[in-house]
Amino acid sequence: MNYRKLGATGLRVSEIALGCEGMTEDNYAMCAKLFDVAEESGINYFDLYSPDPELRSSIGHALKGRREKFIIQSHICSVWKEGQYLRTRNLDETKAAFEDSLKRLDVDFVDVGMIHYCDALSDWDEILRNGILDYARELKAAGKIHHIGLSSHNPQVAQKAVESGAVEVLMFSVNPCYDLQPASEDVEDLWRDENYANHLTNMNPERQKLYETCQRLGVGITVMKCFGGGDLLSAEMSPAGAALTVNQCISYALSRPAVACVLAGAHSVEQLRESVAYESASESERDYAAAFASFPKISWEGHCMYCSHCQPCPVKIDIASVTKFLNLAQAGGSKDIPETVREHYRVLEHHAGECVKCGACEKRCPFGVKIRENMSEAQKVFGM
Repeated sequence: MNYRKLGATGLRVSEIALGCEGMTEDNYAMCAKLFDVAEESGINYFDLYSPDPELRSSIGHALKGRREKFIIQSHICSVWKEGQYLRTRNLDETKAAFEDSLKRLDVDFVDVGMIHYCDALSDWDEILRNGILDYARELKAAGKIHHIGLSSHNPQVAQKAVESGAVEVLMFSVNPCYDLQPASEDVEDLWRDENYANHLTNMNPERQKLYETCQRLGVGITVMKCFGGGDLLSAEMSPAGAALTVNQCISYALSRPAVACVLAGAHSVEQLRESVAYESASESERDYAAAFASFPKISWEGHCMYCSHCQPCPVKIDIASVTKFLNLAQAGGSKDIPETVREHYRVLEHHAGECVKCGACEKRCPFGVKIRENMSEAQKVFGM
């Protein structure tokens, strides 16, 4: 298992993490089975968005004797009423639900307290205004959560939250179909058929800006909906009009700036093992570029996907890394390059200034990226 830094939290998390969607299967017996597979596979991070009391208790039982092996991302403002899940912004309900979660999980703290499901700017304002964020800060000061997070599907809301400095971790929906959709306060727009009726080109710029801002500010991203609820794995259901593999979906998400882990939901032990198998998959099995280039409804013409099909470079420039650092340097709109970006670029073995403009990379690029122009721009930006 590979491990990544979760932003600036100091936590190192398994890049394949565990979602909680399938844990209620088989009358909650699946919960312990999935945690057993997680432990043996080296998964050390999981998300608990559901307020289902039986599920919380089942996870508590599954954690007994191995709490220290798992980093918990649990949600604030997720409540259980009359036998069903609801999101709330009522402070009293929020406090009672969080304390119930600690009790049922049988833990003294959770590592990431995730303010749950904020997809509207007005909702973010309410979180600031009605004491929800203040409560999260109180929990952190008391040691009941160690880091504050926010879950969202809307890049405008997430951008505002990240730029506020209030959140350290962002849970966000990342996959190659949703990344083309503009911001919306209705999450169902991400998979609505009519929104894919016309040919779509290139990543939504607000989403790209969000990922790059998170990288620049040290906010770690934990990915939800990597498989689009399973739709991306089916040619009949996929908004792209073609199926992707589990490995391709995971590889795409992990290649986005600031992404630390993919929260893989599983309804069986076999499904979780399939996600874990990404760790031993070959480069060709992980490669998503050829599939993306052949999508009948979607194209990324001129957009670098960090897929490294442009390699090898005759002077050994890591073209994908140079391009990523160039995008990060330009993301903030400031003339001052963030120190971390500048230093990561500096320690590359070869730099854009060494480009001999042979054009071999551009002939191999599936997306028609003007790589030589990017190398010239990177040399200007970084001075080397």
